[in-house]
Amino acid sequence: MGGIVFTWRKSSYTAKDECVEVLLAETVGVRDTKARQLGQLTVSRAAWTALCSVVQPPREDRG
Repeated sequence: MGGIVFTWRKSSYTAKDECVEVLLAETVGVRDTKARQLGQLTVSRAAWTALCSVVQPPREDRG
């Protein structure tokens, strides 16, 4: 039985392995690449969208 495979994604702005990774699924997982063994923070998609709207400029403002 096939299912959806989710993949952890890392920012293209990071150097080496010093960043966070994000898993976009029904909920959003966030983990530290230096301490993956410690688990992840899981938030709702709505919470993730709200965070991104605050910390990231709108697409038209990105250089």
